[in-house]
Amino acid sequence: VQLVESGGGLVQPGGSLRLSCAASGFTFSGYGMKWYRQAPGKERELVATIGSTGGVTIYATSVNGRFTISRDNAKNTVYLQMNSLKAEDTAVYYCQASSNVVYWGQGTQVTVAS
Repeated sequence: VQLVESGGGLVQPGGSLRLSCAASGFTFSGYGMKWYRQAPGKERELVATIGSTGGVTIYATSVNGRFTISRDNAKNTVYLQMNSLKAEDTAVYYCQASSNVVYWGQGTQVTVAS
């Protein structure tokens, strides 16, 4: 089982990034997917959730209206489009697959700074 995040990096405030999480080794279409983030010295925070078919999405208040979670079950990939980025969005972003078991990716760093 693997979840591999990519797309992180350094971006200026107000900019955009698109994170990807490529899944393998399990039946991706049967799993809900989530994006979490963890900033230095803070607890891991749930950012966005998407149901197995993509029909349901839920966002943290702090990112609602700026971030969009989506998935492509044909590509076994979940995405997080992040717009209007702020310094407080700086964190390591992790994807999670959840069903009767939970799998985590290794994380990708997002830094928002001028």
